[in-house]
Amino acid sequence: MGSRASPLEDKFAGLWSKLGGPPLEREYRFAPPRRWRFDFAHPQSRVAVELEGGVWNRGRHNRPLGFIADCEKYSAAALAGWTVVRLTEGQITEERVEEIIAAIGERTA
Repeated sequence: MGSRASPLEDKFAGLWSKLGGPPLEREYRFAPPRRWRFDFAHPQSRVAVELEGGVWNRGRHNRPLGFIADCEKYSAAALAGWTVVRLTEGQITEERVEEIIAAIGERTA
């Protein structure tokens, strides 16, 4: 991964590890030649996790061009068979992470 992990990524990765989730790829490039990346991905199950920061301060995901770009990215992912779980900071909880781990387990069983 070329960039530093954000506090949201650290929080998610810490819970994922604590709860024994399967290995994930960070900054996974899912649609070459596009430069789109998922924050975290489990390629075998085609489950990705996107952490959405800046919810309350009009971050990139909430401004018009960023929102439009995200819609394009998430639509392309869905059409390619990916399930993208989008989490805000408050949604990064043990319960939610356990749900994602279970979904990956069901898809890879």
